[in-house]
Amino acid sequence: MLRAVAVARRYGDVEALAPTDLALASGETVALVGPNGAGKSTLLAILAGALEPTSGHVEGDARVGWVPQRPAHYARLSARENLALFAELEGSSDAVVERLLIRFDLPADRASGDLSIGNRQRLNVALSLLAEPNVLLLDEPTASLDPVQRRRVWEAVEEVRGEGGAICFATQNVEEVAHATRVVALQGGRVVGSRVEDVFA
Repeated sequence: MLRAVAVARRYGDVEALAPTDLALASGETVALVGPNGAGKSTLLAILAGALEPTSGHVEGDARVGWVPQRPAHYARLSARENLALFAELEGSSDAVVERLLIRFDLPADRASGDLSIGNRQRLNVALSLLAEPNVLLLDEPTASLDPVQRRRVWEAVEEVRGEGGAICFATQNVEEVAHATRVVALQGGRVVGSRVEDVFA
């Protein structure tokens, strides 16, 4: 569905990501694990098209939903207004907006900049689902959520995979790896294994 072919990223003399291959297939959930600075966020951003690789390329024609670590919405707009704006850009309906507001239990009419960190993160996830993606890329999507909201996010995410889509998420939470069908361990910008123990021994 989506494939990174020898993608790499440098910032001057710093190699944030060494040449890396990663393919996402229908029906799988891939966990990217590793410490801070491992290259997880860089790889996800390249897959999402949010960051150009220094070398290599991404193949595939998937509809991609992208949940970055930091809020990707307008602080002065309410949750409903943010969803409505991006829904218009994606060609989604008002009904989808209302469904997502309810699903993620979002304060619909408060400015998103005034929301709690957890609410802002749930809004991030809701925005990623507007276009009904078949590939969902998430960068530590539940880091700021309580257990109930974490479960709600994973229920929504796993629906994408259940409908034949693919999921790829970055995490430092070992417990969340249970959601994955495959693990890719990174350290120092390189793939170093396929087990959590390869980086969190």
